Amino acid sequence: MDRGEDCIGVDGQDRKAWGVRAACRTADADRLFVEGTAQKKAKALCTGCPVRTECLAYALDNHIEHGIWGGTTERERRALLRRRPLVKSWRRLLEAARWEHEQLTAADEDQAWNTGG
Repeated sequence: MDRGEDCIGVDGQDRKAWGVRAACRTADADRLFVEGTAQKKAKALCTGCPVRTECLAYALDNHIEHGIWGGTTERERRALLRRRPLVKSWRRLLEAARWEHEQLTAADEDQAWNTGG
């Protein structure tokens, strides 16, 4: 069972909701489960993906050990999990970070607009 945003189990419907918008949805799965230098090419599929955050959170919350998820390799995800062992919901954390980033970007754009820059 998957964990949702609030750490309450969901039956996979949540993953289906964002999975249909994933940039890799039509890619051959073998391209996403590679090793070595091929991982760099696989990670490129994630560039600009509209659900990259959800994908990464899913992989971290479910401790998925293989493949490219949310633009990260297995090694990168293990490092994140080691650095932040107390995180209960990566989805909540990543969505909060994305919201904050969007707010800062909007504020920067407003400031540039108001100063004529």
